[in-house]
Amino acid sequence: MGVYRQGLGQADLAAGLTAAAVVLPKAMAYATIAGLPVQVGLYTALVPMAVYALLGSSRPLSVSTTNTLAILVGSELNRLTPESEPSALMAVSATLTVLVGAMLCGAALLRFGFIANFISESVLVGFKSGIGLVIVVDQLPKLLGLSVEKDGFFRDLAAIFGDISQASIATLLLSAGLFTILFSLRRRWPSVPAPLVVVAIAITSCALLGLDRFGVELVGTVPRGLPALSWPRLDLLSGLWPGAAGIAMMSFTESIAAARAFRASDEPSPVPDRELLALGLANIGGGLFGAMAAGGGTTQTAVNRQAGARSQMAELVTAGVALVTLLLLAPWLALMPLAALAVVVIIYSFELIAPGEFLAIRRVRHAEFHWAVVAFLGVVVLGTLKGILVAVILSLLALVQQEVNPPLYAIGRKRGTDVFRPLSSQHPRDETWPGLLLLRAEGRLFFANAHGVLLRMRAEIKQHQPRVVVLDGSAVIDIEYSALKVLTETERRLDREGISLWLAGLNPTVLEVIRRSELGERLGKERMHRNIERAVEHYLAAHQKANG
Repeated sequence: MGVYRQGLGQADLAAGLTAAAVVLPKAMAYATIAGLPVQVGLYTALVPMAVYALLGSSRPLSVSTTNTLAILVGSELNRLTPESEPSALMAVSATLTVLVGAMLCGAALLRFGFIANFISESVLVGFKSGIGLVIVVDQLPKLLGLSVEKDGFFRDLAAIFGDISQASIATLLLSAGLFTILFSLRRRWPSVPAPLVVVAIAITSCALLGLDRFGVELVGTVPRGLPALSWPRLDLLSGLWPGAAGIAMMSFTESIAAARAFRASDEPSPVPDRELLALGLANIGGGLFGAMAAGGGTTQTAVNRQAGARSQMAELVTAGVALVTLLLLAPWLALMPLAALAVVVIIYSFELIAPGEFLAIRRVRHAEFHWAVVAFLGVVVLGTLKGILVAVILSLLALVQQEVNPPLYAIGRKRGTDVFRPLSSQHPRDETWPGLLLLRAEGRLFFANAHGVLLRMRAEIKQHQPRVVVLDGSAVIDIEYSALKVLTETERRLDREGISLWLAGLNPTVLEVIRRSELGERLGKERMHRNIERAVEHYLAAHQKANG
């Protein structure tokens, strides 16, 4: 709170006003993604923004809603209340938001902040790209002036193409003009708040030309004044909790990523458990006043930071602008075309679709590229909420795969040095010795990967036909009892085949475990060496003595 005692500086005032010019049009647009009235977007830019600014640990993080959260909320509302009136949808949304907040607060109390790193980056790239494509297709009817019932990605796309002959020419022309303006502003004058300019132009056009007479659909009446208190509906909790869990996880994941990305070098790092609590209370407070699920957005946080935000006061300014808009500008918002909001949504949703990221992942690791593709298809084919489940399962499988397949490889010594490295065709002159096989294992050896390590050891032994195998354990951080039993059985089998197993480079913890075991008794001091270099010297001395 020391930052607040400095007062509201000019930098925070300017940053808050600049961010508001981007946040408010986008918040209203994202509300329409979820099928909610535009004022819900303003409520979300008011209450959660203010609550987080008072409690959060990140100075630049701008908390309202995001396109990812909006499509997740919309999917959940469409599942539970597909034909409901706006008032009923708002009640369900508010209940969902409170439940999301309660889950985030519960996670904070349980100190679950570590889940910030739970979903792998490659899976998240696929998930967000799928979300971006789903949002674009979801908004196409508004660009064309069509009415299409949501029934899944491919069916929605087929319905749009089937009804395209009925598109409103006036809406299509307006959309094309607004696209051109928004794209040009972002490209040529990036410092200009393009969403605000586009919304202002659209509202002015409708006010002066009466575009609604030509088939352009408008937002309609927007209630003026403060949001009313909205109590959650307890009868909906049992049906909402699975979706709320996914939304809560995505809210936290997006928020902590944005907070870390835009932290200045002289600022403290975001505290994950405090972020969980702040986001949780922001959602609970927002839900009680009709807001939709909230989280930190990357784009608006970037604008906030680039505009010079130095403290959470900038977010309070943004929330203040949302309040002024609700109190004074609501009548003008009624003249806003839905197509204008769709244009804003689509332009910013394209940022989620990242083919370049897919290619970058593919260049580095083919396996993670496949995970990204599966996550993408999971969202497009199965839907957004099931897509989250796919993303989580993929991240778990990726983690399990890495744990059950720890690296194990043959090594040699770089000539003229004491450096040991993996044998490779790129280093054909690295030293190896007849009858000696050096293997290096990495990671933690436990029950789930012990037999896999044993199989790879057998494959290397079969290939090299050694008399002595030295297992370099300098990169083994721990060995569990099951893995120790497997290694003991391996040593027995090798002994019967006339092959001697040695160990080298064990850290003190692993060394003590092995010394207390049957394996330690069988190996004795003679076959356990301080490091791989000592093991090689011992082998060469013994070999020279035997041949001397």
